[in-house]
Amino acid sequence: MKKLSVLAVAGVLAACSGESPENTKSMSETVEAAPAAQTAALTYPPTRKDDVIDTYFGTEIADPYRWLEDDRSPETEAWVKTQNKVTFSYLDQIPYRDALKQRLEALWNYEKVGSPFKEGDYTYFYRNDGLQNQYVVWRKKGDGEAEVFLDPNTFSEDGTTSLATLEFSKDGSIAAYAVSEGGSDWRKIYIINAETKEVLEAPLVDVKFSGISWKGNEGFYYSSYDKPEGSELSAKTDQHKLYYHKLGQPQAEDALVFGGSEAQKRRYVSGTVTEDDRYLVISGATSTSGNDLFIVDLTKSDAPLVPVLTDFDSDTYVIDNQGSKLFLVTDRNAPNKKIVTVDAANPVPENWQDFIPETENVLTASTGGGYFFAEYMVDALSKVYQYDYNGKQVREIALPGPGSVSAPDGKREDKTLYYTFTNYKTPSTIFAFDVEEGKSSVYRESGAKFDPAGYESKQVFYTSRDGTRVPMLITFKKGLKLNGKNPTILYGYGGFNISLTPSFSIPNAVWLELGGVYAVPNLRGGGEYGKRWHDAGTKLQKQNVFDDFIAAGEYLIEQRYTSRDYLAIRGGSNGGLLVGAVMTQRPDLVKVALPAVGVMDMLRYHTFTAGAGWAYDYGTAEQSQEMFEYLKGYSPVHNVKAGVNYPATLVTTADHDDRVVPAHSFKFAAELQAKQSGAAPTLIRIETNAGHGAGTPVSKSIEQYADIFGFTLYNMGISELPQG
Repeated sequence: MKKLSVLAVAGVLAACSGESPENTKSMSETVEAAPAAQTAALTYPPTRKDDVIDTYFGTEIADPYRWLEDDRSPETEAWVKTQNKVTFSYLDQIPYRDALKQRLEALWNYEKVGSPFKEGDYTYFYRNDGLQNQYVVWRKKGDGEAEVFLDPNTFSEDGTTSLATLEFSKDGSIAAYAVSEGGSDWRKIYIINAETKEVLEAPLVDVKFSGISWKGNEGFYYSSYDKPEGSELSAKTDQHKLYYHKLGQPQAEDALVFGGSEAQKRRYVSGTVTEDDRYLVISGATSTSGNDLFIVDLTKSDAPLVPVLTDFDSDTYVIDNQGSKLFLVTDRNAPNKKIVTVDAANPVPENWQDFIPETENVLTASTGGGYFFAEYMVDALSKVYQYDYNGKQVREIALPGPGSVSAPDGKREDKTLYYTFTNYKTPSTIFAFDVEEGKSSVYRESGAKFDPAGYESKQVFYTSRDGTRVPMLITFKKGLKLNGKNPTILYGYGGFNISLTPSFSIPNAVWLELGGVYAVPNLRGGGEYGKRWHDAGTKLQKQNVFDDFIAAGEYLIEQRYTSRDYLAIRGGSNGGLLVGAVMTQRPDLVKVALPAVGVMDMLRYHTFTAGAGWAYDYGTAEQSQEMFEYLKGYSPVHNVKAGVNYPATLVTTADHDDRVVPAHSFKFAAELQAKQSGAAPTLIRIETNAGHGAGTPVSKSIEQYADIFGFTLYNMGISELPQG
């Protein structure tokens, strides 16, 4: 699972460029009056309004588009088709849309290979020859020829079925892998003989939000929910359960390990076996922040569930063990995280001892080769230190420059570990690290035809509305003229303790190559400065996130990187909420708004799928009148007002998104189309047979970015793409 997630990031974020940046005319030199077709009145499909009223603390709230929540109804499907017809008719008229697609394809088309990892007698790696929809798993034995082990491109004709997780048994002889169909979070798990690739039994079905953690070669632990009544894409899923699957037995006979009782009711449950097969570690959570923690000694039959933590006041997990000595990463009384040790016989917090103490910077930890690795974020940039199992710092690992790394990790016996380095202008490079010598060497350079020497990535600090100092990285072509005419994408997230660290992507490479500016602020609500930074953007402080984003846009305009007419804001999921809130609060700030798979109905988000688990960040409309009023005050669906000139808006979502259900975007688009007073288009692009984003085929990604960039530039009055 870890290897796949690291590779997926590396694959998506690598990029190349086929042109010399020094000889390219900038987009600011091709601006002219907006094309006539752009300002022509659009006729939107009619969206029926119903008399649906909800009452919160005596306040009536109309929900006229409630019917769009029924994502599988024929009427909703017809609405999707008519909306897409209008949207794609508009996109078809953009004169350089095909040129953008061709440029994206050209830059995407190079071989991408992930870090190797050893399982049994084989060394495995992920590889994409350029434009394959999904990465292929390859392997080789010793110095032999590499062969295809698993090719997800054969799972479906259109590439929409993806490999989500791949885990091997302890000796590498058996593999279990999870498959996502159409981007759904619901998965199937297949079990095969790793040597012969023979399918060993019927697949496990209806698995969701789950890892695969093997106990020896006997079986594995996985998590899921009971299949919900109604639409599996939108119905609420509230009680997660941990199961043990013994090889060869029917799934119906899998043992329920945790989560079956009311006392053990958790929205999220995971089970992980330690590397030495001694302990099962069970983590439960009712929200996306905070967990309780238990261990089970697998060397004893009928061993009891031993509590480590029985509250949800911290994020804590077991990273490793030495016999009965447990190593835990925690933010309990340590907002920036630390590593502690405790004996498994009595692992409660009162007995914890600091192993790697908390510092002023946020810690991310990993292990491999008999060492710990502590990666720290210093203003969202990485520093990495190596420690031995006595807690002694061995060395700082020298990095190529300011940027992000995936901290080295691997098995205990590995003597060479791998990590990647990247930033917004540097394609991902894989380094091999000798754990004893402490030396890094380039294992594989990116094949991207993109020269970072022609670009600059500059970190600045600006002041938000309440005086908070916020960092932002601005990336652009060297020689950029600060004339206020540079098309700029301001990208943000600001939530769920997620940190936006600098990383390279193919689409952004195209944007930069064309002379665009790409800016990413580290908003409150994220994890860049630890738990305090996260909490400062949650619940009744969520407005801080929007204020930080607005201040970032104002900074870019004040410093003449861009102006209102050439500024676009973009974000996905919680970042889609960010864009929706900012464009309704400050429609005058930006020219283009690009909310993707956003959480737009803040009064009802918790009634869909696993949405109730987001309450730590958002709160819910039912918990108090104060919280209801606060949510209503920024909920994008409820703050679109008639008579307002909103920015040109392209809402993007997918019909199989069961993380943030598409009804959020459907309702927001319907409100915008009904109330937009200006001539700027308010369109929705609905990808079919796709989900929240993970596993999206390369072909669909290229089409999506061509449409997003084309829409953005067209509505900024860019008449033609710059030519080399």
